[in-house]
Amino acid sequence: MRKQFRIIRWLAAMVASLGLVFMGLVTISVAAPSAGASVTKNVVTDQGQTGTMANYIFPFMALTHFGVDNIDYFQYYMYRPLYMFGGHNSITLDKRLSLATPPKFSNSDKTITIKLKTYKWSDGEHVTATDVLFWMNMWHQKPTSYAAWFSGGLSLPTSVKSIKITNPTTITFTMNKSMNPHWFLYNELSTITPMPLAWTVTSLTAAPGSAGCAKAPFTTTAATGPNAAKCKAVFDFLSEQSGFNPTTPKQTINAFPTYVTSKIWSVVDGPWKLKSFTPTVDFTMVPNPTYSGPNKPKIKEYIDKAYTSTSSEFNALASGTLDVGHLPATEITSPAKKRGTPGHLPVPGKNNPRLASNYVMAPSATWQFTYFPYNFKSTGDTGNAGPIFHQLYFRQAMQHLVNQTLFIHSVDHTYGTPNYTPIPDELKTPFLSKTALKNPYPYSVAAAKKLLSSHGWKVVPGGTDTCQKPGTGKGECGAGIKKGAKLNFTMSYSTQPATLKVINTTLKAAWSEAGIHVTLLPGTFNTVYAGASPCPTGCKWELADWGAWLYSPDIYPAGTELLAATAGSNSGLWSTPTSTKLIIKTETGSTNLYKYENWEEKHLPYVFENSGVRLYEVHKGLKGVAPMDPLDTTTPATFYWS
Repeated sequence: MRKQFRIIRWLAAMVASLGLVFMGLVTISVAAPSAGASVTKNVVTDQGQTGTMANYIFPFMALTHFGVDNIDYFQYYMYRPLYMFGGHNSITLDKRLSLATPPKFSNSDKTITIKLKTYKWSDGEHVTATDVLFWMNMWHQKPTSYAAWFSGGLSLPTSVKSIKITNPTTITFTMNKSMNPHWFLYNELSTITPMPLAWTVTSLTAAPGSAGCAKAPFTTTAATGPNAAKCKAVFDFLSEQSGFNPTTPKQTINAFPTYVTSKIWSVVDGPWKLKSFTPTVDFTMVPNPTYSGPNKPKIKEYIDKAYTSTSSEFNALASGTLDVGHLPATEITSPAKKRGTPGHLPVPGKNNPRLASNYVMAPSATWQFTYFPYNFKSTGDTGNAGPIFHQLYFRQAMQHLVNQTLFIHSVDHTYGTPNYTPIPDELKTPFLSKTALKNPYPYSVAAAKKLLSSHGWKVVPGGTDTCQKPGTGKGECGAGIKKGAKLNFTMSYSTQPATLKVINTTLKAAWSEAGIHVTLLPGTFNTVYAGASPCPTGCKWELADWGAWLYSPDIYPAGTELLAATAGSNSGLWSTPTSTKLIIKTETGSTNLYKYENWEEKHLPYVFENSGVRLYEVHKGLKGVAPMDPLDTTTPATFYWS
């Protein structure tokens, strides 16, 4: 989930691992016939995340719509971000595909100058510095309206003192304080998507740029500025055109039928244009004939298909309906020849016999980690859930009952790696410390029981533990926990992929051995994710498992957008003074994340689960697909038939 973004880019996010949850996992598929038939060489059909589908076209989004299905697998094809990252087994800046050259930092890293390349919108307008200012002005009117914002003064747009346009291709940001150039490029500038003047309107009949937000001075667009109302009006209008009413979030607006014909959304600067859109079924894109960048599409049509289950997707793949797809964990018939280790992908074993003659199995790393959050503000369990989750000993007991080794072998057939921190471990990077490779809480029922009994709980294996010694002293349950409080919780989880049910059922049984009773509540990915929103004043949800966090667009894996106290993607509102200090240091100082990751590893803001290597099945005649981009930002423009 990009920073929550693509989360992620924030975010939210959101690709699952291990065959556990492929949040935003695009199983690419090509519409090709079954074995022996002639290959259609001008159409590619790409299978999106099973059980969900793109449902929002406006790139400026709140957390509700902030997921990889909307961003990486839909919007990016049409609307390019200012800076692109990733590539085959890479998480670095893609200078070739970015809309601008690398930013220049000066004035003790307080001044950032950006020079745009020559790109055009499909209505003939050039992509200019004004389009960047438009995005920043809209964000400035209400920072919380975009999911990538976090409080504390480091995030765009609140860290910006002024913005100046020197000429149509040059824009300069002056910051309130010095910035870590690497962090600022990879986690802040990465969140900007230039928007055309055609969108600076408040009605479908208005002239491009007429609403005034795009060209307004940045200093006048804050909530108290004279141009704030103009930018809010544009934001409200574009949100409603995409299907979301900012003033009445629960209102349903069926904007889907207008996506293709809209004079707003048809103005694109990416390699693709939308041809058809049917939510829950599929969407089709065709090449943008006016696309002025590199990497032009080599196929005539790109179709993204939705499937309701991993089994139906696999059957479509096996029948030849798809040319690239994801191999579900349930269909792995042979273990890896060599288990993956941090920085190294597993060596694949034999392919599924139903696919072996036509497909090559391609393991792919993802720049993500797998977890699920506690709601530290939960009012569930008769008001005891939040206080219980705040106790480190309880989180340690929960983690001791997560058998990652078991899941790697029994669920993923050795295609996976253990995961103990918020730092992805499938790629070799300078961010992963040696300490983070060791499990501080190995699987142990005995250890979990001891932690609970030594802190005032009557442990009832197979039943429900109760607090016998309330209080904050040694051997007592902890602050805010009442006598008689029970370890009795609910956990919602996504039903796709199907392996999540197996995993969570196994976790439920393991927790029960220590008297932690968990009721499982299955639901769709979108339902589970939306239901676990941050609630500062308290709400009843307790645990929620939707899969994983994909660091995109927050490429640099600092914790700001995910674990900062008020970050939009901090679903459970985890926060401690030490965590906050360590996160800030990763953004303003060096790129060494060791202190941050090692502290979070020991203090458990989440339940950490093993990360899974994605397994793609690629038709032997299709090229330009594997290895896949760890950030899920590879566009189908790279696909071609040999």
